Amino acid sequence: MAYTTINKPSDYFNTKLYTGNGSTNAITGVGFQPDWCWIKSRSNPGTYGHELYDSIRGVRKLLQTNTSGAEFTVPSTSFESFDSDGFTVQLSDNYGRGVNENNGLYVAWNWLAGGTASSNTDGSITSTVSANTTSGFSIVTYTSTTGTVGHGLGVTPKVVLMKARNLADQWTMGHASLPSWTYGISGMPGSGVQDSNATFWNSTAPTSTVFSQGSWDNGYNKVAYCFAEIKGFSKFGSYVGNGSTDGTFIYTGFKPSFIMTKCTTTDNGSTVWGMFDNKRIGYNSNNYRVFASNSNAEDTTANEIDILSNGFKCRSTSSTHNLSGQTFIYMAFAENPLVTSTKLPATAR
Repeated sequence: MAYTTINKPSDYFNTKLYTGNGSTNAITGVGFQPDWCWIKSRSNPGTYGHELYDSIRGVRKLLQTNTSGAEFTVPSTSFESFDSDGFTVQLSDNYGRGVNENNGLYVAWNWLAGGTASSNTDGSITSTVSANTTSGFSIVTYTSTTGTVGHGLGVTPKVVLMKARNLADQWTMGHASLPSWTYGISGMPGSGVQDSNATFWNSTAPTSTVFSQGSWDNGYNKVAYCFAEIKGFSKFGSYVGNGSTDGTFIYTGFKPSFIMTKCTTTDNGSTVWGMFDNKRIGYNSNNYRVFASNSNAEDTTANEIDILSNGFKCRSTSSTHNLSGQTFIYMAFAENPLVTSTKLPATAR
């Protein structure tokens, strides 16, 4: 019996590694035309930050998770286009080097939404939405005021990642594993903990049609990336670290291709967002980290996590994922469901 109707998760989410060439660089092999590209230099020692582009805001509209800065319009010779099997990057300035420095090593995490966006009037605030109801992912733009915002998923999202576009302010994540939707976590950039603040989500949980917007950054244009949990494809939950190299095991029900973790209960200055994927290096336990909340190069510390056939296991006492007695939230997407409709089982990395 299959665990999911998504037998090939890489049709909806895929990590792509590439080498910059300092010129026109068409990156192929993603497997679809992405609607959201999150790109990070792996090799440059902290000079270039995260660069996030989506097809709804516009191809050259840059946001970064390592800074609270407002959306920036990059030159036409930086991030160039979303293509049928990937995307094209160029090089002209520091923004271009952040995606295509000659001989630089890069990782790009790519999500498929619903292509061309449309107006959504499900909430009291009219939104513009590109939604993929199969994979449970939508991109939503709107002008913020206290009220409700249509997300287009048809099921209740478990994660909403929100950022004001024309204002310098932190990213805010609502997550179903936080104590309630009175809480958010706004540690990008930085290492912050969960914050009880009714202005984030108006102390109201999302529904199958809308999420709620409090008074946080009202009057500004916003983008929200919304994620519903799809069995065998995505999992959004929490766990408690044990501070051991024989660390906590987190069951996802699939072999993960991407994992992002964040401590929610303490801030020791190092409790930043950790990002792992199935393409860098290629074997347990050398699954190297990227930190979503700063511009550091890829961290090549070994023995951080193991990626397994049905989840992941912590292998260090790191502040990004396994402090003793502390709670962590996570987002995970599948490489393979535990068993597909073809009866082929997933294996550990």
